[in-house]
Amino acid sequence: MKPQVQVERDPIEDMPPPEWLSDDAKTEWRRIVPILGKRKILTSADLGSVENYCMAIGMAREMEREIQRLGAVQKVYAIDKDGVSRLVRMAKNPAVSIQSDAMTRARLLAAELGCTPVSRSRPTIEDEDDDDGLWGWPGAR
Repeated sequence: MKPQVQVERDPIEDMPPPEWLSDDAKTEWRRIVPILGKRKILTSADLGSVENYCMAIGMAREMEREIQRLGAVQKVYAIDKDGVSRLVRMAKNPAVSIQSDAMTRARLLAAELGCTPVSRSRPTIEDEDDDDGLWGWPGAR
């Protein structure tokens, strides 16, 4: 017997971004929501994932601006007793790690939403009853 999957029939075509999102996140929302709406795969159940995806993209973009402004590596100087500044060490800009984490979250959420080439190529749940077996190939039970 095949598992029964309830498919929501009311896809969201388009909607404005939540006001609380950052400007970068809102920009991504305005880009991705119409695409998902056209594909008729965005439902109210997906909105949390879309919000999280947009927040992650927004954070990655914000951190990119910080990295461009300050560099990926920050130089730490000390002033000696004679008042001369000297390089003590170099440290990774914290924005690099924050950006990396945000990009990882965005990639995982994009896959979950079907927004990556690999996730779009995966088989989808079919609406029609077919005889392909439980796992999508003949004879699998």
